[in-house]
Amino acid sequence: MALTLVLGNKNYSSWSFRPWIALKTAGIAFSEQVISLDDPQFKPTLLRFSPAGKVPVLIDGDIRVWESLAILDHVAEKFPAAGLWPAGAAARAHARAIAAEMHAGFTPLRQHCPMNFWRPVKPRDLPAEVAANVARIDAMWSECLARFGGPFLFGSKFGAADAMYAPVVSRFHTYAIAVGKRSRAYMDAVMGLPAWAEWKKAALVEPWVLAKDEPDWPTVLRVANSE
Repeated sequence: MALTLVLGNKNYSSWSFRPWIALKTAGIAFSEQVISLDDPQFKPTLLRFSPAGKVPVLIDGDIRVWESLAILDHVAEKFPAAGLWPAGAAARAHARAIAAEMHAGFTPLRQHCPMNFWRPVKPRDLPAEVAANVARIDAMWSECLARFGGPFLFGSKFGAADAMYAPVVSRFHTYAIAVGKRSRAYMDAVMGLPAWAEWKKAALVEPWVLAKDEPDWPTVLRVANSE
């Protein structure tokens, strides 16, 4: 049975980006349905697929999976050869821990620096709590890259943990946020993926995107409608 991934706007829906780039990079076939976050029918439409009424949602036959991290786990179980989680127990535990940390935290960064492929690359002043988020992520990435050899967080293969941090890579790039050399090289590796280029190209041609210089207004939509 073919998989279908229900997504929000590619320019803004960071949570949709996570399972999408994991599936694409792993070469797992799926179709997609994109629903604008500001569509008046967004919530009624999503409630047909998920009781949470949020994106993303994975449709796998009669199975409905919502929440990005749950989707990644479901896909990893269904396609074990894709290797979305590291094979070694210690590395796998570490990957799951940092993926869960991303899922549950870093709210100041997510709210202050919304994902936006339209935005020109330029810095923004970072409040202390956002700077603390950046420092934690930079240290986390650097540790993983030193321990597991890169270019991705757990070695040579892009995996579920990388997918969870892909929107953070976009944020750090868009807002010209300084990180260490290892983290910068990691960002370049992620942004060099063909799947990254495909998502970005689609984001830039979305008809409902408003190309504003400082479009903080989508933050409210994303927090309310996307997981």
